[in-house]
Formats: sequence, C-alpha cells, structure tokens
Amino acid sequence: MSAASLTLANVADLLSGELTCNNPSLVITGVQTLAKAKPNQASFLTNMKYKGDLKTTQAGLVLLNQDMVLPEHVSFAVIRLSNPYVGFTQLQRYFHPEVQSTGAVHATAVVDSSANIGDNVQLDAHVYIAAGVSVGANSIIGAGCVLEEGVVLGEGCLLHPRVVLAKETQLGDRVIIQSGAVLGSDGFGFAWTGSEYLKIPQVGRVVVENDVEIGANTCVDRGAIGDTLIKQGAKLDNLIQLAHNVEVGEHSVIAGQAGFAGSTVIGKGCQFGAQSGVAGHLKLTDGTIVGAKAGVIGDIKEKGMVSGFPAVPHRQWLRASGIFERLPEIWKKIRALSDGAK
Repeated sequence: MSAASLTLANVADLLSGELTCNNPSLVITGVQTLAKAKPNQASFLTNMKYKGDLKTTQAGLVLLNQDMVLPEHVSFAVIRLSNPYVGFTQLQRYFHPEVQSTGAVHATAVVDSSANIGDNVQLDAHVYIAAGVSVGANSIIGAGCVLEEGVVLGEGCLLHPRVVLAKETQLGDRVIIQSGAVLGSDGFGFAWTGSEYLKIPQVGRVVVENDVEIGANTCVDRGAIGDTLIKQGAKLDNLIQLAHNVEVGEHSVIAGQAGFAGSTVIGKGCQFGAQSGVAGHLKLTDGTIVGAKAGVIGDIKEKGMVSGFPAVPHRQWLRASGIFERLPEIWKKIRALSDGAK
C-alpha cells in the first residue's frame, strides 16, 4: 500500500474510529466534500446544512458523529467519531503532509557571514539574511524573504515567499508565516507638539512563541517600549493589523481584516470574527468571543460572546437587532397613536 492511499481498515485505525462497511479493503486516496467526492475518496459531515448530500454522495467513506442517523440504502462506508472534523483534519494531514526542508541554498540567496544558519535549512531564490540572524534547523525560507539584523528563528519554521522580519524579530519553533506578512515594522506612534507630529522611536520587538501561524499580508508592529507578543499556538488569518505592544494569548484565533490598537492584551483561547476591531489599552479575558464586524471599546472581564458596535453581549445585540428591523412598523404605530390623540 502506497503512502498516498489507505484501506478503510487503515483509516479506522488512524482515526481510532468505529468502522461500518462491507468491504474494509476498499482503498481511500483523498478527502473531498460530500457533493464532489468519488468512490475512492472520504468525506465528512459536521454542518447539518449539507445533510441532504448524504443521499446523493458518491463518497466511499463518510466520517460521522456517534449519533448521526443515516438515510436508508446508503452505499458508503461509515466511521463514527466523537469529532468528525478533527478526523477530516487528520486525513488531510495524512494525504497532504507538511512540506519538509530540502536543505538546498539557492545561488541568489544572500547570507551575511555573521549569520548562524542551522542544519538542513532551505534558502530559496533571492533570500536576504542580514548580520546576526539565527535560523534554526530544518526551517524553510521562501523566495524573496528578508530577515533583518538580529532576527531569530527557531527550528522547523516555514516562511512563505516575500515575508519580511524586521530587526530583532524573534520566532519560536514551528512557526508558519504566509506570503507578504511583515513582522516588526514600526508602530504608529507620534507626539503632537502643537505644530507637528514627532515620530516616537519604536525600539521594542515582535516576539512569536511556538506553533503560531500568521496569514498572508498580516502586519505586526514592533513594540514602542517592550515587545509585541503572540503566544503559543495562536492562529492569525490574512490581512490582520496588530499595533505596537499588543499581546495575543495562547491558542487565540483571529479571522481576516481584524484590527487591534496598541497595548491591548488578549486572553487565552479568544476568538475574533472577520473585520472585528479592538481599541487600545484594553484587556479581554480568557475565552472571549468577538463577532464579525464587532467593535470592542472597553475591557471585557467575563467570558462570553460580544457583538455589534459598540460591542455588547451577543444576546443583547440580537434583541436590539430584532427591534431595529421592526422600527418602521413601530414608528407607524407611534404616528397613529399621536394622530389619534390630537
């Protein structure tokens, strides 16, 4: 059996799931959606919006939760799991393993003689590595990346093409940075004299801990004094702005186009929807969930979900939104009462 395929029995073993099928030797070669899957592909169902696709799918295997009731006369095999989405992820990682460093150094890569490059580091075309840089073993630096003076990378990092790590930026192990991201640019700091803005020197760093991923074209400003910090396991989407001295807590996730003003501290395990925003010098407690487009303008001291602008508890926002939709009707009733009183 090749590394690119698995029998149903192999899949069940890999996922530690309960297999129901007539042919455990059937070969699975990949994962696809229910609507597009072929007989040699696995699929999964977690969003009940797609439950109807179970009746028409051609998938050879479907990953389902323990309680899912199947339509009659289905042709696919089933593996029952406590979390089918995690099972899908494990299969995807099997069929599409993480890229590994080749250790090759392209002829156009420029590496300062004082840089410390670890074993089996891959440097692609037109990489620039400045003085005092340290790159850990098995890391990959994509084409056109710039690592300025004093940058430190841990082991097993992956920088996609055109990433810029400004002076003294520090990355832990297994950090992934997508194309076009800039870490360590100057924070937006100016002092008004009465006649002009004086630029405040931004002398801190960006520090990124282990197992963080940062999306394409995201910008993370260096600290003005002290560091901007992204803690263990945090995941940042594309086109995010983190201002100077922001702290992102462990395993927090931030969706695209979100923005955070300076010196805000985000707790552990927080979630931020797309285009949400947080004002500066705030503290958000562990487990905070901020809905898409919400604007946080005050500290959040209790775990829960907030929505709207200014952000309020989610249920309160839903009630207010329901009233907003009824305002024309309510206004007509108020007008009628007013006219009747004359």
